[in-house]
Amino acid sequence: MHLVCPSCIATNRIPDERLGDAPVCGKCGHALMAAQPVAISEQALPKFLSHTELPVLIDFWAGWCGPCRAMAPQFEQAAQMAPDIRFVKVDSDAAPLASQRYGIRSIPTLLLVKGGRELARQSGVIPAAQIVAWARQYL
Repeated sequence: MHLVCPSCIATNRIPDERLGDAPVCGKCGHALMAAQPVAISEQALPKFLSHTELPVLIDFWAGWCGPCRAMAPQFEQAAQMAPDIRFVKVDSDAAPLASQRYGIRSIPTLLLVKGGRELARQSGVIPAAQIVAWARQYL
């Protein structure tokens, strides 16, 4: 299984049976399977999506957006409920090219990606259990 470190963007190869053993990046020591969302930069996003073999759920958000702030704790709770999905946050104000590349028209918007391919998208605030159920239906 290949996982990209959200901190240094190094690609790590982890045996499937060791995914539950709290693997860390061989380059920087950052946790690879933390059960919480991680912020990722616009520059790192393409490599993270194309080289991470697990599904990735992206939350496009902005700090000034009230619904985005309401969604944040739900997204964090969903990350704890689904440790087999990588949860990342992309600040659409800090990453305008990523927002444009993925056609983000409203926020918050969730994008489910696997193998660099978009599987599904959902806009608006939804509860944590519904986020997980929504993602699982496409996996």
